Amino acid sequence: MHKDCERILLTEEQLKTRVREVAEAVDRRYQGKIPLVVGILKGGIIFYADFVRHLTVPAELDFMAVSSYGSGTVSSGKLKIKKDLDRDVKGRDVIVVEDIIDSGFTLANLKALLLERGAKSVCIVTLLDKESRRTYDIRPDFNCFAIEDEFVVGYGLDYNERYRNLPYIGILKREVYGG
Repeated sequence: MHKDCERILLTEEQLKTRVREVAEAVDRRYQGKIPLVVGILKGGIIFYADFVRHLTVPAELDFMAVSSYGSGTVSSGKLKIKKDLDRDVKGRDVIVVEDIIDSGFTLANLKALLLERGAKSVCIVTLLDKESRRTYDIRPDFNCFAIEDEFVVGYGLDYNERYRNLPYIGILKREVYGG
């Protein structure tokens, strides 16, 4: 375990097993369709890569970089699109793959944007759900793990661009981020 982590919340094996299960469930929903699977950079990249490898439907892949956090630990309340899609979503079934849903601000606004752009449907798949922090009326269609209000890192999640490469999800020590 990394010295900056208080403890491991989810092991590498737990992540692999649950990501596969959720991907298989999503795959069943989209049989006979060609969804556009949108990975949200940077935090969702490792989850996204593992998730799409388990899909058998002929999905197309794309990415967006959106943020409401910057370098802090609390949402700024403003959605920033840093990298937009390369593909048009009009008439498409879109699957948004995100690392974590917290307040719900980012995903609520992103879903509204994709529907405004003409997406036929928008399905939200999250690795982690911090429901206790939800301030927007949005729920993931598929979620791997519900977690308590802890500051987590690893498996793509970061603090100031560090810890993304940890193969597990750990709880960051409060003294590291000043919480």
